[in-house]
Amino acid sequence: MSKRITKAYEGISRTKLVAIDEAVKLVKERATAKFDETIEISMNLGVDPRHADQMVRGVCNLPNGSGRTLRVAVFARGPKAEEAKKAGADIVGAEDLFEIVNGGKIEFDRCIATPDMMPLVGRLGKVLGPRGLMPNPKVGTVSMDVTNAVKAAKGGSVEFRVEKAGIVHAAVGKASFDADKLVGNIKAFADAVAKAKPAGAKGTYIQRVAISSTMGPGVKVDPATV
Repeated sequence: MSKRITKAYEGISRTKLVAIDEAVKLVKERATAKFDETIEISMNLGVDPRHADQMVRGVCNLPNGSGRTLRVAVFARGPKAEEAKKAGADIVGAEDLFEIVNGGKIEFDRCIATPDMMPLVGRLGKVLGPRGLMPNPKVGTVSMDVTNAVKAAKGGSVEFRVEKAGIVHAAVGKASFDADKLVGNIKAFADAVAKAKPAGAKGTYIQRVAISSTMGPGVKVDPATV
C-alpha cells in the first residue's frame, strides 16, 4: 500500500459509523489527488433485484449540481430537434443518429428521446442497455418536454439503478465543493432512493451507506443522518 493510501486511511474506522457531516469532512480531507476527485455514495439496500417487485430505479436532481459536464444526445425530429439544440443538447438526430450509435460510436453520457422516437431507439437496446443509456419515461429521459429533460441532464440530475447485489451508487459532487453543498446533494440522493422503495422490500430498506472520493478510502455513514 502506498504512503498516500496509508495516510488516507489514518483516522478512519473500519467499523464505526459517523454522521454525514463528519463523513464529508473526512472524505474531503483525504481527496489529495492532483485532480478534482469525484465524491461517490454507495448504499446497500434490503432488496433482491432479481424480483421485479424489488427493483429500485429513479432519478435525482442534485440541488448543487454534480460538477460533471455531461454530453447529452437527443433522438428527435423537426421542431423537437430544434428545441433540443436550443436547450444545449450536444448531439441531435433521428435515423442518422441511430446509424451512428448502432455502429458502436457512442459519444454521450445521457440519452433522451421523444416518445415517437422510441420504436427506433428501442432497436438500440443491445447497444444502449448494457451502458445504462436507454431512455426511460420513469427517469424523465423519454419526454415531449425536451428542453427540461436536457437542462436536467446538464444541470446535475443523476440516474440510479440497483445492481445485482442490492447496491445503488452514484456520483454526488466534487471534492472542491463546499462541505454543506456535498451534504445537501447526498441527502437529496438518499431521499430519492428512499422514495423509490419498492413494494416488495421487506425489513430494513437502507442498510448501509458509505461515501468516498475517486482515489480515497470509503467512510461508513450512519444511515439515520442522511
